[in-house]
Amino acid sequence: MTGVRSRARPAPLAVKRRAGRIRAQPAGATLETADTDTLRLLKHWRDAVPDDRFAHLVKDATRALVRALQRRLAPFGVPFGHWAFLRILWESDGLTQRELSREAGVMEPTTFGALKAMEIRGYIARRQLAGNRRKIHIFLTRKGRALKNKLVPLAEEVNRIAVRGVPARDVASTRRTLLAVLESLAQDEARTAETPPPEGAASRPAARARRSRGKPRSALA
Repeated sequence: MTGVRSRARPAPLAVKRRAGRIRAQPAGATLETADTDTLRLLKHWRDAVPDDRFAHLVKDATRALVRALQRRLAPFGVPFGHWAFLRILWESDGLTQRELSREAGVMEPTTFGALKAMEIRGYIARRQLAGNRRKIHIFLTRKGRALKNKLVPLAEEVNRIAVRGVPARDVASTRRTLLAVLESLAQDEARTAETPPPEGAASRPAARARRSRGKPRSALA
């Protein structure tokens, strides 16, 4: 008899991250008992709309991939919006804000806000290059470059988990299918660009752009 009152141990958690960052499920949670946003998407596709349009399935799969990476980035204090720009700069440092916006597929006001926050955190620095004082180029700092070795493995982990249990030949087939989708849509976009707009329609996209200016878009839209 030691006189020390033993405390009941809490149920083990399937996920352990810094306090409060990830809503963990009990270790015994299954697809039947867990309650997550991604699981609700899965049940929706299996039970409600198994034959819905291909584009919707790709979009929801992307949402699930983004959510999985967001959970892993959170303990490092890196929002997913910053990840999108860091990933581009790791490969092509020194781009302008406009070039970054185009590569990330977001509006320039969204890029401006993200870069301002990244500069405050010490991830990037803005510099003018000799010979062109008008353009501001974005360069990673040592701190920003150092994040690559910490964050890229998290993205690689998400990719491994996403195809866990899927035969390699099926993964390869899926990649070929998605590349074919991109090629078909690129050809469609090129044909559309070559077709002159109807008379009076040229001003409508510009008007929509003015109305939507400043509205953020998903980095993976």
